[in-house]
Order: sequence, then C-alpha cells, then structure tokens
Amino acid sequence: MENPLLVFPQLNISASNDKPYYKVMKSAIKEEPQKASKPGAKQKRNRLSLLLQKPEFHEGDHLGKPGNLTKAASVSPEEAVKWGESFDKLLSEKAGLDAFTKFLKTEFSEENIEFWIACEDYKKSKSAHELLPKAKTIFETFVQKDAPKEINIDFHTKNDISQNISEPTLSCFDAAQSSIYCLMAKDSFPRFLRSEVYKELVK
Repeated sequence: MENPLLVFPQLNISASNDKPYYKVMKSAIKEEPQKASKPGAKQKRNRLSLLLQKPEFHEGDHLGKPGNLTKAASVSPEEAVKWGESFDKLLSEKAGLDAFTKFLKTEFSEENIEFWIACEDYKKSKSAHELLPKAKTIFETFVQKDAPKEINIDFHTKNDISQNISEPTLSCFDAAQSSIYCLMAKDSFPRFLRSEVYKELVK
C-alpha cells in the first residue's frame, strides 16, 4: 500500500535548468568508483581533514569564492532575515536553498538536501514511464547500502523502498524524505541560523 502523501509544500524547485536531476545523479554514480580508485585519494582526504581543522580555513572564506556562497552574497539582509522564520520559507526560495545547500557542504552533509531535492523532482514526474529510471537512480545514489551519497534512514524505511523499487509509485520515497526533512529542520537548520555564513547575510 502506498504511503500517504506527506504534508510538504509543493515547491517550485528545479535542481537543474537543463538536465533532470536524476540524469545528473546517474553520471555521478558512474564517476564515484573511479574517484575512489585514484591513487592518493585517501591522502587527499587526510590533507583536507587537516586543513579543515585550521581556524583560518573557517574565517571569512565562505563568501566570494567559487563553490561557496557567491550567489547568496547578493541577497538582501531583509530577505535573509525572512529565511529564519521557518525552514519551509528557506527552502521555498532558490537563494535560500542555495545558501543552505552550500552550508551543508561545509558540514559534509549535503546528501540530505540533494536527496530532498531529488524527491521533489521525482514527485513532479508526469507519467509512470518516468518513474522507474528516476526511482532507480535515487535508490542507487542515496538509499542502497554503500550508495555514493547514502542518507541516514532507519532499516524499515530502507527495506520498504528496496522491496518496492521495481514497481515504484509517486509516494515510494515519502517516508524517507519525511525523515530527512525532519533531520534537517531540527538539526541542520538551527545550526545554519547560528553560523557565521548566515550572520554575514543578515548584516
């Protein structure tokens, strides 16, 4: 039986203007094993870990650099203040979603928002023909054991998805999306509002 639809605002969010999100993620799956097999990958991760421990890495480097919050830098303080009203308000605006996504990258937990965006895109599928390839890509990218961007969901939710993935429905990821949404709303969102990144935006 299908899970009842969750009480999520149907937001007009597109992860990509040109390519459907699941196609982008499909290429990411193929690239992941190659990245892991490159010589020195472990050493690079170790060097990155050491770099992140340095105080200067975190001071004033979030704005104005490619891949950080360059887009969010143009947001008015008034607009950024409104994001603090609710998590839904933040996600409903592209600039807010961008800022939050880039904040999660600094915490190495961007897979949560990427999964949420993928689910929003998935639920906009127009036909049953679209569901299977999208569902499989989401499953292989975020849900299955040792997925490249595996999300943290409970065993029963993961098992339900695994059993239904061959005949997916529009609501087959709803329970997992709800779990990740709650995790971000209760944990990541308050930290985002306390972060130097957000404080700079509302100045």
